[in-house]
Amino acid sequence: MIVLGVDPGTRITGYGVVDGGDRGRPVLIECGVIRPASRSLPRRLLEILEGLDGVIERTRPDVLCVEGVFYGRNAQTTLKLGQARGAVMLAAARRGMSVTEYPPAEVKNVVVGSGRAGKRQVALMVQKHLALAEPPAPEDAADGVALALCHLFQSGLTAAASKGRGAGRKGID
Repeated sequence: MIVLGVDPGTRITGYGVVDGGDRGRPVLIECGVIRPASRSLPRRLLEILEGLDGVIERTRPDVLCVEGVFYGRNAQTTLKLGQARGAVMLAAARRGMSVTEYPPAEVKNVVVGSGRAGKRQVALMVQKHLALAEPPAPEDAADGVALALCHLFQSGLTAAASKGRGAGRKGID
């Protein structure tokens, strides 16, 4: 199974594509970030959609995983994050892909072993799980990869052991 994990944002959207292999060690196919250049929010959302369309076209994932909404102190930021998530989900829906949502703390717990892990810890554990020479960069890309790994680990699709198998996953089909 090939999983596309997406860490949405209107300024930077990180993504990672991981192949679960045949119940062996997961393999990184591609990761990176989409940095919309436009100043207008509607144009940035379109750039996110088009960027993910390209990733989906190149890598042909089976499922898309997106980071769940977290509630910050700034309502404006939370609203913009929701709009970015909408663009991500639309990219999947246009291809008939299923979408699964994971809360940030669950991703960290499953991949790192602590729901309070920092971005650097996540990147280092992604490096370890995938036996990479370096952690994925930038950290937003590592977060996308962590989402894909979380889905593979939670689904039991790899032989890799994970510590926290919570019940926070939510299918959004």
